[in-house]
Amino acid sequence: MIGVAPPAYDPAAPTTATTLPVGAAATVRGYVAELFRRHRRAFLLLIGVNTVAVLASMVGPYLLGGLVERVSDGSRELYLGLTAGLFVLALAVQAVFVRQVRLRGAMLGERMLADLREDFLVRSVGLPPGVLERAGTGDLLSRITTDIDRLANAMREAVPQLAIGVVWALLLLGGLVVTAPPLAAAVLLAVPVLVIGCRWYFKRAPSGYRSEAAGYAAVAAALAETVDAGHTVEAHRLGARRVALSERRIKEWTAWERYTLWLRSVLFPVINAVHVIVLGSVLMVGGAFVLHGWIGVGQLTTGALLAQMLVDPVNLILRWYDEVQVAQVSLARLVGVRDIEPDAGDVSLAPDGRDVHADRVHFGYREGVDVLRKVSLEVAPGTRLALVGPSGAGKSTLGRLLAGIYAPRDGRITLGGAELSRMPAERVRSHVALVNQEHHVFVGSLRDNLLLARTGATDTELWAALGAVDADGWARALDDGLDTEVGSGGLALTPAQAQQIALARLVLADPHTLVLDEATSLLDPRAARHLERSLARVLDGRTVVAIAHRLHTAHDADVIAVVENGRISELGSHDDLVTADGAYAALWRSWHG
Repeated sequence: MIGVAPPAYDPAAPTTATTLPVGAAATVRGYVAELFRRHRRAFLLLIGVNTVAVLASMVGPYLLGGLVERVSDGSRELYLGLTAGLFVLALAVQAVFVRQVRLRGAMLGERMLADLREDFLVRSVGLPPGVLERAGTGDLLSRITTDIDRLANAMREAVPQLAIGVVWALLLLGGLVVTAPPLAAAVLLAVPVLVIGCRWYFKRAPSGYRSEAAGYAAVAAALAETVDAGHTVEAHRLGARRVALSERRIKEWTAWERYTLWLRSVLFPVINAVHVIVLGSVLMVGGAFVLHGWIGVGQLTTGALLAQMLVDPVNLILRWYDEVQVAQVSLARLVGVRDIEPDAGDVSLAPDGRDVHADRVHFGYREGVDVLRKVSLEVAPGTRLALVGPSGAGKSTLGRLLAGIYAPRDGRITLGGAELSRMPAERVRSHVALVNQEHHVFVGSLRDNLLLARTGATDTELWAALGAVDADGWARALDDGLDTEVGSGGLALTPAQAQQIALARLVLADPHTLVLDEATSLLDPRAARHLERSLARVLDGRTVVAIAHRLHTAHDADVIAVVENGRISELGSHDDLVTADGAYAALWRSWHG
């Protein structure tokens, strides 16, 4: 049956559907070794209590073998009372330590799982923002949900159970060697069958499970993108196309599911055959040895019982090793973020001044397709620069480049003479901040949400920041003030209020250069205008790059840059550009009617 070809599946099923990498084997091994080093004491304690439990379980076969030996010799001194007492004592010790094995194993698994979750979160948050933006919703969701769920069972049970099974099997084999050495060789007759079957299975299983996980990620990505863009799909009548894509992804995923199921359907009969060979070889070889007088009946009894007991640890090892194969794929996807070089930058690089300069910048999201081309721009300290232009012209992309989120493909963007792409991310964030249209309210108090920007801020400073963005009115009306729980499970804030909290964080962070990408888009025009005037007082003296479709923002700016087709087509003040009667003047007339 091992020679049967795998069932037909679509060769187009993706082996990867991610932007974030899948961890290399060396990365996975290194992380597992690191986890064991962290929990070395707990792991050794688990091995210790498991050893006692297994040794206690071997007392019964040893006592029974001795009893059978004495009966076969015709001895009248059977010591039944002592034998029964020792057997009951061994059972009691085994029960106590088996409980400890389960308890210690569960504790070890939970601690390792907690470490894994925390490591993934910390590492992911530390990645450059541009990497996470390119990763895609489906990939991130599948890693943090499905892969964590798959790993949860492995961490809680598979790793501890594998350790238990290995120790169990080794001790039983050791006991077999000590009590009936000739029978230990009989057990080896099943080893070739087990090795061949397992090598066949585990040669195919990792790639199969990896493809299965990638297929699920592709399904999640297709469904998430369709739901997120539901209005666009409906408006452009793309429903049938998106359904066809989802069905194709599901078909590819289920093909890999069937393939991995087929692999298991081959492995399990092999395991059953191994159990039969082990017990049969021990009984037949042992029986022949007894007839020739090479071993006693008691040794055969003890050896047969120990061989039969090998069934459980072998099943345990293979069952949980199979689980680990599935988990290994998820673990590789989670620790894959470690293969991304950290954005350490040049720690010695620091800006000497506050002027921002873009020199012949090219940038694109895909190879060979540039969104920005030959963009050059100088922004003096304290300047209010407005980026305007039609949708899709590249305004937000240029804003992210000026904020240090992306690095240009060609050309340089500098802050105070220091190249932004070469500076450490933390240093960039201390000088430049980006506030866009996407705002998140974290679960916790209003105070905690604000302290994210500056952990040492006092309540007076928090209220001042809220006042600067016209949010102190509704915030003071809350029953618990700054202690009010917001976010999921707490007070549901409106999008406009969430936007004001994000802007209050900006005030608290106190960077000298700001990039505002439609930062007031969720407010109605009158409230947005009022808020921008309030912010103008707070932002006085700072360099501000504002990306907006509302041209009153451009009217108030010192300099306006018109972005068209990835280039800056016009640059100047509002009055100069209106007088020039070019692209900006046309936008202004259209906006004003």
